[in-house]
Amino acid sequence: MNVIDIDEMGKKDMVALLVKSGFGHLGCSRNGRPYVLPVHYAYKEPDIFLYTTEGMKTEYITSNPEVCLQVEEVQDVAHWRSVIVTGKAERLKTDLEKQHAMKLISERNPELSPAISRTWTDAWGRANIEAIFRITPEEMSGRQTR
Repeated sequence: MNVIDIDEMGKKDMVALLVKSGFGHLGCSRNGRPYVLPVHYAYKEPDIFLYTTEGMKTEYITSNPEVCLQVEEVQDVAHWRSVIVTGKAERLKTDLEKQHAMKLISERNPELSPAISRTWTDAWGRANIEAIFRITPEEMSGRQTR
């Protein structure tokens, strides 16, 4: 049996992975029920920005703004690294905040996928209402194989 050595990541390495990736899994909870979904994001220290449309995730975040974002880079079973960020998600309201966030988000994910897709339009082809969130990290941890 091979034992894999796992080390704590330093802040510099955690930030580098957050900047590089742009894709992760958002965990949220409402009424004691967890919900995890894949998301594209933009990271501009110290904040994380998400673009989405109204739906279950916005309902969960509105009900309980405490969220967790997990980002990983996996080469194989013995070579990986992962960062977990916990914090509060806040829906952006002012035009200035939204414009700043959208600039960062569209540089990272120009198609705004999967938020803008055929599955996110109604029977008449209208897009749902957009929602832009800022996650302010409260804790960040990371681990990587040696």
